Amino acid sequence: MDAIDDNRNIQLPATFNFRDVGGYHGHDARTVSRGRLYRSDSLHRLDEQDRDAFAAIGIRTVIDLRRPTEVERDGRVPSYPGLTYRHIHPEHDDWAATPHQEGTDLARYLADRYADLAQTGTAGLAEAIGLIADSANAPVVVHCVAGKDRTGIVCALTLAVLGVDDADIVADYALSTEASARFSAWLTATMPHVTDVPAPFLASPAEAMQTFLDELRAGYGSVEAYLRHAGVTDAQLDALREHLLD
Repeated sequence: MDAIDDNRNIQLPATFNFRDVGGYHGHDARTVSRGRLYRSDSLHRLDEQDRDAFAAIGIRTVIDLRRPTEVERDGRVPSYPGLTYRHIHPEHDDWAATPHQEGTDLARYLADRYADLAQTGTAGLAEAIGLIADSANAPVVVHCVAGKDRTGIVCALTLAVLGVDDADIVADYALSTEASARFSAWLTATMPHVTDVPAPFLASPAEAMQTFLDELRAGYGSVEAYLRHAGVTDAQLDALREHLLD
C-alpha cells in the first residue's frame, strides 16, 4: 500500500474534497500520473477568490455527476476560458427511497447503494470513464455533491483499471471522511438550520468500497469486464493506461 501524502489535497476555499488522484503505483511498477485526474465535491461554490487557484491547476474538463435536480438547485461550475463542462447523470434510485436504518451496518448500506448505481447507471459510468480515457480532455476533475459516492465509484473503477492495489483505492476513497467533516463544520457555521445530516451522506468507511469492488468482481469477473459490459471499449481501457500511467 502506498502512503497517502500530504500534498494530495488541493486547497480551494470553496471546496472540501478537491484532490489529485495521481501518485499511486499501478501496472508494471508505473505510477498514476499527477496533475491529470482530480476528484472533488461540488464546484458550484467556486468564486473569485478561487478563480486564480483553479485556473493554475489547468483543468480542461469538468465531469459533473450530479442529478439534474441537484444542478438546477445549486448551479454549476463557473465558466472559465478553455474549460469544457460535461454533465453526466448515472441513473440511480434516490437514497431517500431506501433510508439507512440507524444501528445497522453503514458500510453494507453504502456498498448496496454503489452496487445499485453500477447496475442502473452503466451508460453514465461508461461515458465518464470514456471522457477520462481521452487524453485531449486532461486535466479532468470529476465531481458530484460530496465527491465521495458517485465520484468515488468513477475514481475507484479508473484506478482499478490502472492496476492500483485495492488497499490504495480503498484508502483514497476513505479520505472523503475527513472532507465530509470539514463540510459538516461549514454547514454548521453557515447554515445552522441544517441539522441531522444522515450518516451515509458524511461517511466513507473503507469497508464499503472494498465490499463494492469484491462483489463487482464476483459478478462480472473483473472491473474491466464490468466496464466492457457498461460500454467502455478495449481501446478506451488501453487509453486510460497509456496516458494516466507515467
